[in-house]
Amino acid sequence: MNRFGTILIVDDDPRMCRLVARYLHREGYSVRTAGSGSEMRRVLVEEDPQLVILDLMLPDEDGFELARFLRAQSAAGIIMLTGKTDTVDKVVGLEIGADDYITKPFDERELLARVRSVMRRVSGHRNPPEPGNSVAYFGDWVLDIEGQELRTRTGMIIDITNHEFRLLSILVAHCHRVLTRDAILDSVFDREWSPDDRSIDVLVGKLRKKLGDNARQPRLIKTIRGAGYKLIPSVRFADSDG
Repeated sequence: MNRFGTILIVDDDPRMCRLVARYLHREGYSVRTAGSGSEMRRVLVEEDPQLVILDLMLPDEDGFELARFLRAQSAAGIIMLTGKTDTVDKVVGLEIGADDYITKPFDERELLARVRSVMRRVSGHRNPPEPGNSVAYFGDWVLDIEGQELRTRTGMIIDITNHEFRLLSILVAHCHRVLTRDAILDSVFDREWSPDDRSIDVLVGKLRKKLGDNARQPRLIKTIRGAGYKLIPSVRFADSDG
Protein backbone atom coordinates (compact mmCIF):
# COMPACT_ATOMS: atom_id res chain seq x y z
CA MET A 1 0.00 0.00 0.00
CA ASN A 2 1.40 3.40 -0.94
CA ARG A 3 -1.36 5.93 -1.19
CA PHE A 4 0.57 8.85 0.25
CA GLY A 5 4.32 8.22 0.07
CA THR A 6 7.16 6.33 1.71
CA ILE A 7 8.33 6.89 5.28
CA LEU A 8 11.60 5.63 6.77
CA ILE A 9 11.61 5.02 10.53
CA VAL A 10 15.09 5.02 12.10
CA ASP A 11 15.01 3.72 15.69
CA ASP A 12 17.02 1.05 17.52
CA ASP A 13 13.92 -0.09 19.44
CA PRO A 14 12.39 -2.90 17.29
CA ARG A 15 9.11 -2.76 19.15
CA MET A 16 8.79 0.98 18.55
CA CYS A 17 9.56 0.49 14.87
CA ARG A 18 6.94 -2.25 14.52
CA LEU A 19 4.22 -0.29 16.29
CA VAL A 20 4.79 2.93 14.36
CA ALA A 21 5.22 1.10 11.04
CA ARG A 22 2.00 -0.86 11.55
CA TYR A 23 0.06 2.29 12.43
CA LEU A 24 1.36 4.36 9.51
CA HIS A 25 0.85 1.45 7.12
CA ARG A 26 -2.81 1.31 8.15
CA GLU A 27 -3.05 5.00 7.30
CA GLY A 28 -1.87 4.33 3.74
CA TYR A 29 1.88 4.94 3.91
CA SER A 30 4.61 2.67 2.63
CA VAL A 31 7.05 2.18 5.52
CA ARG A 32 10.68 1.07 5.76
CA THR A 33 12.58 0.70 9.03
CA ALA A 34 16.22 0.91 10.10
CA GLY A 35 17.73 0.14 13.50
CA SER A 36 20.92 2.16 13.14
CA GLY A 37 22.58 4.94 11.20
CA SER A 38 24.48 2.51 8.99
CA GLU A 39 21.29 0.64 8.20
CA MET A 40 19.58 3.93 7.38
CA ARG A 41 22.30 4.72 4.87
CA ARG A 42 21.82 1.31 3.23
CA VAL A 43 18.08 1.85 2.94
CA LEU A 44 18.63 5.26 1.35
CA VAL A 45 20.59 3.61 -1.45
CA GLU A 46 17.48 1.59 -2.32
CA GLU A 47 14.73 4.00 -1.39
CA ASP A 48 14.02 7.71 -1.70
CA PRO A 49 11.62 8.35 1.19
CA GLN A 50 9.50 11.46 1.42
CA LEU A 51 9.90 11.51 5.21
CA VAL A 52 12.39 10.17 7.76
CA ILE A 53 11.32 9.72 11.38
CA LEU A 54 14.70 9.82 13.13
CA ASP A 55 15.48 8.81 16.72
CA LEU A 56 18.26 11.00 18.11
CA MET A 57 19.68 8.24 20.37
CA LEU A 58 21.12 5.55 18.09
CA PRO A 59 23.82 3.01 18.97
CA ASP A 60 26.29 3.75 16.19
CA GLU A 61 25.84 7.37 15.08
CA ASP A 62 24.71 10.64 16.57
CA GLY A 63 21.19 11.53 15.50
CA PHE A 64 22.12 15.15 14.85
CA GLU A 65 24.92 14.10 12.50
CA LEU A 66 22.51 11.82 10.66
CA ALA A 67 20.07 14.72 10.36
CA ARG A 68 22.85 16.85 8.85
CA PHE A 69 23.65 14.04 6.42
CA LEU A 70 20.01 13.72 5.43
CA ARG A 71 19.56 17.44 4.93
CA ALA A 72 22.68 17.63 2.76
CA GLN A 73 21.74 14.61 0.65
CA SER A 74 17.97 14.65 0.45
CA ALA A 75 14.89 16.85 0.30
CA ALA A 76 13.02 14.40 2.52
CA GLY A 77 11.16 15.75 5.52
CA ILE A 78 12.69 14.97 8.92
CA ILE A 79 10.80 14.41 12.18
CA MET A 80 13.10 13.91 15.15
CA LEU A 81 12.19 11.49 17.93
CA THR A 82 13.60 12.34 21.33
CA GLY A 83 13.11 11.03 24.85
CA LYS A 84 14.28 14.34 26.30
CA THR A 85 12.04 17.25 27.16
CA ASP A 86 14.98 19.68 27.06
CA THR A 87 14.29 22.36 24.45
CA VAL A 88 18.00 22.54 23.57
CA ASP A 89 17.85 19.30 21.58
CA LYS A 90 14.76 20.51 19.77
CA VAL A 91 16.29 23.86 18.88
CA VAL A 92 19.52 22.23 17.68
CA GLY A 93 17.55 19.83 15.52
CA LEU A 94 15.54 22.62 13.94
CA GLU A 95 18.73 24.60 13.32
CA ILE A 96 20.19 21.61 11.49
CA GLY A 97 17.16 21.51 9.22
CA ALA A 98 14.69 19.08 10.78
CA ASP A 99 11.06 19.87 10.01
CA ASP A 100 9.53 18.89 13.33
CA TYR A 101 10.10 16.93 16.52
CA ILE A 102 8.08 14.73 18.80
CA THR A 103 8.89 13.66 22.35
CA LYS A 104 8.56 10.07 23.54
CA PRO A 105 6.18 8.74 24.66
CA PHE A 106 3.72 10.12 22.13
CA ASP A 107 0.15 9.57 21.08
CA GLU A 108 -0.29 7.90 17.69
CA ARG A 109 -2.73 10.57 16.59
CA GLU A 110 -0.22 13.31 17.37
CA LEU A 111 2.43 11.50 15.36
CA LEU A 112 0.04 11.09 12.43
CA ALA A 113 -0.87 14.79 12.51
CA ARG A 114 2.80 15.78 12.39
CA VAL A 115 3.53 13.24 9.65
CA ARG A 116 0.70 14.57 7.51
CA SER A 117 1.82 18.14 8.11
CA VAL A 118 5.40 17.49 7.01
CA MET A 119 4.32 15.32 4.08
CA ARG A 120 2.11 18.15 2.79
CA ARG A 121 5.08 20.50 2.81
CA VAL A 122 7.39 17.99 1.18
CA SER A 123 4.81 17.36 -1.53
CA GLY A 124 4.55 21.09 -2.17
CA HIS A 125 0.91 21.34 -1.16
CA ARG A 126 1.60 24.35 1.05
CA ASN A 127 3.81 26.79 -0.81
CA PRO A 128 4.66 30.21 0.64
CA PRO A 129 2.72 33.16 -0.69
CA GLU A 130 4.14 34.21 -4.01
CA PRO A 131 3.71 37.49 -5.85
CA GLY A 132 2.86 37.51 -9.52
CA ASN A 133 6.49 37.91 -10.55
CA SER A 134 9.27 35.48 -9.84
CA VAL A 135 12.20 37.65 -8.69
CA ALA A 136 12.21 40.03 -5.72
CA TYR A 137 14.81 42.79 -5.17
CA PHE A 138 15.25 44.26 -1.68
CA GLY A 139 18.25 46.01 -0.17
CA ASP A 140 21.39 44.35 -1.50
CA TRP A 141 19.60 41.09 -2.15
CA VAL A 142 17.81 39.21 -4.92
CA LEU A 143 15.34 36.42 -4.11
CA ASP A 144 14.49 34.15 -7.03
CA ILE A 145 11.16 32.75 -5.87
CA GLU A 146 10.61 30.33 -8.71
CA GLY A 147 14.19 29.09 -8.61
CA GLN A 148 14.25 29.07 -4.77
CA GLU A 149 17.57 30.91 -4.75
CA LEU A 150 18.95 33.83 -2.72
CA ARG A 151 21.85 35.83 -4.15
CA THR A 152 23.55 39.17 -3.78
CA ARG A 153 23.15 41.95 -6.35
CA THR A 154 26.57 40.93 -7.67
CA GLY A 155 25.34 37.39 -8.31
CA MET A 156 26.85 35.48 -5.37
CA ILE A 157 24.53 32.64 -4.37
CA ILE A 158 23.83 32.26 -0.64
CA ASP A 159 23.14 28.79 0.73
CA ILE A 160 19.85 28.80 2.62
CA THR A 161 17.65 25.99 3.89
CA ASN A 162 14.10 25.32 2.73
CA HIS A 163 12.72 26.79 5.95
CA GLU A 164 14.85 29.94 5.58
CA PHE A 165 13.67 30.32 1.99
CA ARG A 166 10.02 29.94 3.00
CA LEU A 167 10.41 32.49 5.80
CA LEU A 168 12.11 35.01 3.54
CA SER A 169 9.53 34.50 0.80
CA ILE A 170 6.72 35.23 3.25
CA LEU A 171 8.43 38.36 4.59
CA VAL A 172 9.13 39.58 1.05
CA ALA A 173 5.57 38.94 -0.10
CA HIS A 174 4.27 40.97 2.87
CA CYS A 175 6.96 43.66 3.12
CA HIS A 176 6.26 46.51 5.59
CA ARG A 177 3.54 44.37 7.22
CA VAL A 178 3.99 42.81 10.64
CA LEU A 179 3.70 39.03 10.51
CA THR A 180 2.87 37.36 13.81
CA ARG A 181 4.86 34.36 14.99
CA ASP A 182 1.69 32.29 14.72
CA ALA A 183 1.21 33.26 11.06
CA ILE A 184 4.86 32.56 10.25
CA LEU A 185 4.87 29.24 12.07
CA ASP A 186 1.70 28.14 10.29
CA SER A 187 3.18 29.03 6.89
CA VAL A 188 6.70 27.70 7.46
CA PHE A 189 6.17 24.74 9.81
CA ASP A 190 2.41 24.22 9.37
CA ARG A 191 1.65 24.21 13.08
CA GLU A 192 0.35 26.65 15.66
CA TRP A 193 2.68 28.76 17.76
CA SER A 194 2.86 28.45 21.54
CA PRO A 195 4.54 30.92 23.92
CA ASP A 196 7.43 28.50 24.68
CA ASP A 197 8.09 27.71 21.01
CA ARG A 198 11.35 29.34 19.87
CA SER A 199 11.37 27.80 16.38
CA ILE A 200 10.64 31.07 14.58
CA ASP A 201 13.09 33.12 16.65
CA VAL A 202 15.84 30.60 15.91
CA LEU A 203 14.99 30.61 12.21
CA VAL A 204 14.93 34.41 12.04
CA GLY A 205 18.30 34.53 13.80
CA LYS A 206 19.84 32.13 11.28
CA LEU A 207 18.40 34.09 8.35
CA ARG A 208 19.63 37.40 9.76
CA LYS A 209 23.13 35.98 10.08
CA LYS A 210 23.18 34.92 6.44
CA LEU A 211 21.82 38.31 5.34
CA GLY A 212 24.37 40.17 7.47
CA ASP A 213 21.58 41.80 9.44
CA ASN A 214 21.86 42.99 13.05
CA ALA A 215 18.97 42.37 15.41
CA ARG A 216 19.81 45.47 17.48
CA GLN A 217 20.09 47.77 14.48
CA PRO A 218 18.19 45.91 11.77
CA ARG A 219 18.31 47.00 8.14
CA LEU A 220 16.23 44.10 6.84
CA ILE A 221 14.20 42.14 9.40
CA LYS A 222 12.79 44.07 12.34
CA THR A 223 11.45 42.52 15.52
CA ILE A 224 8.15 44.04 16.61
CA ARG A 225 8.06 43.38 20.33
CA GLY A 226 5.01 41.41 21.37
CA ALA A 227 3.83 41.07 17.77
CA GLY A 228 6.24 39.43 15.34
CA TYR A 229 8.54 40.42 12.48
CA LYS A 230 8.47 42.53 9.36
CA LEU A 231 10.73 43.20 6.37
CA ILE A 232 11.89 46.82 6.44
CA PRO A 233 13.11 47.68 2.91
CA SER A 234 10.81 48.11 -0.07
CA VAL A 235 10.62 45.23 -2.52
CA ARG A 236 10.62 45.42 -6.30
CA PHE A 237 9.33 42.44 -8.26
CA ALA A 238 10.30 41.48 -11.80
CA ASP A 239 10.06 38.51 -14.15
CA SER A 240 13.85 38.19 -14.47
CA ASP A 241 17.07 39.95 -13.52
CA GLY A 242 17.61 43.47 -14.71
